[in-house]
Amino acid sequence: MKKLLFCLSVLFLATPAFAEDFTIDPRHTFPSFEVSHMGLSTQRGRFNSTSGKITLDRVAKTGSVELEIDATTVNTGLAELEKHMRAEDFFNVEKFQKITFKSTSVAFKGEDLKSVEGEITLLGVTRPLTLSISSFSCRVHPMTKKYVCGADASATLKRSEFGMIYAIPAVSDEVRLLIQVEAIREDGTALKQ
Repeated sequence: MKKLLFCLSVLFLATPAFAEDFTIDPRHTFPSFEVSHMGLSTQRGRFNSTSGKITLDRVAKTGSVELEIDATTVNTGLAELEKHMRAEDFFNVEKFQKITFKSTSVAFKGEDLKSVEGEITLLGVTRPLTLSISSFSCRVHPMTKKYVCGADASATLKRSEFGMIYAIPAVSDEVRLLIQVEAIREDGTALKQ
């Protein structure tokens, strides 16, 4: 009987029939970017601090995503470049410390999240942005025993649309955004054996 109850509890956790709230795990969520540098190479960087909330209902096929990225934490591996990127030519962090994304709709294929439409605000300018989801998975974490969802998302934007025009076209106007994200269900449900 205990084994049957355990199996039912695992099934319930895996296929919930209600909206679930998740908190972004900042230790496993790192938005990064790629941009062509003079047509010679693809330069990459990331942001080291991200917070946010996600709500998902995989039965009703609804949900919402809110992300807040701390632009002051931009990281390229080169201190001199990071200092420049925090300045007015790029992220102007003294005036605009946060980059935010808020969803307007989500799309599912079965129980898997496939895309998130929303608006990104960068340098005080808000534009539409669609995140494509290349992988999506939810399960009980083997170490913490908490229910976690994770995804890989990507999008392309033009930085000039936000007023970031420095060094175009030597440094490409088009920027690819990639977000690796994990989020922990807020109720903290643990798998009890």
